This record gives sequence, structure tokens and C-alpha cells, in this order.
Amino acid sequence: MPSYTIRKNNKNNNTGNTSISPTNNSDALTGDLQTDLDTFKKIFFFPQNKDFVIRNIRLKGFDVDGCILYLDGSSSIHTLTEDIIRPLMEGSPENAENNPIDYIINNIITPKDAQRISKISDITKDIVKGNTILLIHNSTEALSVSTAEFEHRSVEKPVNENVIKGPKESFVESADVNRSLIRKYLKYESLISESIEVGEKSKNEVYIMYIKGIADPDLVNAVKEKIKSIRTDFLPNLSTLEQFIEDRSYSLISTVLYSERPDRAAAFLNEGHIILITDGSPACLIVPVTFWAFFHAAEDQYQRWWYGNFIRIIRLLAVVISWLTPALYIAVVNFHGEMIPTDLAVSIAASREVLPFPVITEILLMEISFELIREAGVRVPTTIGPTIGIVGALILGQAAVEANIVSPILVIVVAITGLSSFAIPETTLSYTIRISRFILLLAGATMGFLGISFCIVIGLAYILSITSFGVPFMSPVAPHFPSTNDSYTRSVIFKQWLRPTNISKSDSIRRNPKRK
Repeated sequence: MPSYTIRKNNKNNNTGNTSISPTNNSDALTGDLQTDLDTFKKIFFFPQNKDFVIRNIRLKGFDVDGCILYLDGSSSIHTLTEDIIRPLMEGSPENAENNPIDYIINNIITPKDAQRISKISDITKDIVKGNTILLIHNSTEALSVSTAEFEHRSVEKPVNENVIKGPKESFVESADVNRSLIRKYLKYESLISESIEVGEKSKNEVYIMYIKGIADPDLVNAVKEKIKSIRTDFLPNLSTLEQFIEDRSYSLISTVLYSERPDRAAAFLNEGHIILITDGSPACLIVPVTFWAFFHAAEDQYQRWWYGNFIRIIRLLAVVISWLTPALYIAVVNFHGEMIPTDLAVSIAASREVLPFPVITEILLMEISFELIREAGVRVPTTIGPTIGIVGALILGQAAVEANIVSPILVIVVAITGLSSFAIPETTLSYTIRISRFILLLAGATMGFLGISFCIVIGLAYILSITSFGVPFMSPVAPHFPSTNDSYTRSVIFKQWLRPTNISKSDSIRRNPKRK
């Protein structure tokens, strides 16, 4: 049976004696199996930590002791048993190299993702990630085999981004599955997936996906530097990552898009955007983004030209109605009654004769009540959520009118405003509209149309000043960039041959067989 040497003493003699050389590096394996095991026992608090598993093994063909380390619940037991332990116990080398690690990688271990590793810190990271580590006595190198298998849901329908026409699948809490879903749509050899570790104590990998040659290299580097600059002990999910990388943390307007649909993520990748994915989040982050990304829905491109543009116009009207209607109502009632027809003005005045509160109090009361009903419908079980919303709105509205607390016209205004807010496709844009609506209410109650105009002008100026990783938030409209005019409406599909040049100018021309 051959003997295996690990390190040779090449001092002034050529005796060929083998020994494990002492090392001053405390992060390196010593080569003594028991000493290295004691080190990992301290790191993982063994035997207190029941998930940390130590499996002693005798490498039959090498006549040497070994040890397998892994975390229960993070590694695939089937892969561990069938592809690692059994081949190691049955393997019998005939023409093996001097180092058993080389022979095991090339001839025994079945999984392809196996690598040599020598630092204790790197071994610890791999164990936490779900890999299996093989330690061999008298070897200052270990073998790390990819056996990660974390529990996750199966691919299901989107919950927040409802599907009318298009693929009915969404991301899950596994980064590997999510990257696979994207690659199913984009079969590009240039689709790059890089990873960056975030977290000082709990290491979590953030995967950066982009198409090389389409995405702007400077933009890719800016996103990487932003992620690398994060200093935190623990990064639980993408929602927390979003707050770390956004440009203005106190801004009411989000500059990062959160999406749970892989087909939508693939469409953004094809336009030069960057996708961020991590374990524990059933979605992805898209950067950079503009206002139009929040305004558009995923299935707009799947509809016929007439249908898609009709829905977009309705959606734009919903944004305007949800944002301005209560403020305009209070401004007209308090300051500009002459701007509405006389009959309507008389009807409003007559309905308000018996009301004890000023109009601002009524609107705030109804708006807050509507927000309470909306939040209650979200938090209660799904089987009774819609019932609470409908019954609550009917009972509260009818009772408030009969009790002479609010006017019937105000109930109509609040109801239309609430329905319009439900037509906004993105949750972040909906929150922006709902919060800013209260600011416009106060401005309309104090200064009428003048106050509303001031707020609109200041708001538009602020939106025009925002950038998302250097990309103007209102582009390609303001400032203007060459594009396929996919903003308020969209062109027919075969005329969308130009990628948005405000995102990247690397490859701005789409390949389209109908384009001449």
C-alpha cells in the first residue's frame, strides 16, 4: 500500500524525510486531525450546537483517518451519503498521486464542485454555506464539496404582481432557484452572475446579474462598490439591502425596484439594468430605475398595442385622481366655490349645513378610516380580508352620513380616491401617492389652488433632481434620451428596436427581424 507524503523537509540534506512543517499562521490547518477538529469544535460550539455534525471516516485505500464536517439542515444528506461517504469508504487507489486530495478530487468524489482549501476561516465560511468539508490526517489541506440544500418553497404564482396575461411563476426564497428562473428566460452566454459577501458575522451572498456587453461597466462597478461598502452584522433579505444601497434614505420616492416576477427581471436585464438576488427573499432588486418602471405593469408588453396603451392611460388617470382629488375638493369648498356649477355648489352647501366639523376634519377622518380598513384587510387572514374591506367601508360610510358627521359627496370623493390607489401597480409608488396626498390636503386647506400649485411645482422639481445610480429619475423624458418612447404609452413590439440609452449606451440596438 503506498504511503502519502504531505510536505518534504528540503533543508541542506536530501533525505526525503516527511513531516508537517510548523506554521505561524493561526488561520491555517496544522495537519494534525485532532488539533484541527478541536479548533472547529470551538468555532461551532460543539457539542452544544447539535446542528454541527462530525463524522469520522477511515479512508480505506489510503490507510489514513479522515473526518467529515457539515451542518445538519444545510447540506443534502443524499449527496453526502451517496456521492462522498460511500465512494471514500469503497475507493481503492492503484496509481494515486502523492497527495490524497488530488486523487479524491479526480477519481473518487462524484460532485464536480469540489475544491482544495487550507484556511480555517474559508473552511468555516463553506460549512455555513452548506458545503461538506473533508479533513485528512497529516494533510494541511481540506476538501470542500458543494452539498448545499436549504429548504424553500416551490415555484408559485406571484402574490403582489398579479398576472393577467403572461407567465404565472414567481421567485422563491432560494437564490439558486431564482437565478435558474432568470436563465430560463435569458439564454445568453454573456449573462454574468457574480457574488459579494455581505455581513460581518452572518455571511450572506448578494448575487449581481447583468448582461456583459449591454450593461454599462461603470454602472456595474458602482453597484459593486455600493454593496461592498455595507457594514452590518446581518443582512436578512433584499428589503434591508434596498435601504442600504438607495441614494436618499429619507426620500419619499424609492429609486430601487422590487419585483417578484422572473420574466420582468429578464426584460430589465435585456435593457441594460442590473439584478440583485439573495437567499431569503422571494424577489429581486432592479437598479437603476426610473419613474416609468414604477408606473408600468409586467404584462403591458404581452397585451396588444391598443389594450396595453388603454390600460396605461387608465393607470395614469388613477395616479392623478388618487393624488389630487381630495386636495382639489377641499380647495374648491373652502376657497374656489365660483369655479364649479351653481347647482353643484348649492348641493354641497346644503349637505354641509348640518355637519359639525370643518371640511378638513371630515376628509382627514375619512382618509384615516380608509387607511385603517386597508391595513386591516392586509393583516387579517385572507379568507375574511375582502369581507372586512367591503363591509367596513359600507358600514362606516353609511353610518357616518346618517350621523351627520360627513357629507355624502365626501364619501364619494374618498371612495374614488381609494379605488384609484388600488389601480397603481407598484406598492412603493402607491405609498408615495398616499403619503403625499396628505401634504396636498393641508396645502389645499390653507391656501387653496395656490398651495396645491406650490406643492406640485416643488414635487416635480424634486423628482427631476433625483437620480438612481447616476440615471435621472424622469429620463428618458426629462432629460430627453433616444428611446422607443416606452413611457406614457408604448410602440408596437416590432418598432421597439432601441434600448433605453439613459441606462446604457454599450449596445443600444436590439436585433429585430422586422427592422430595416
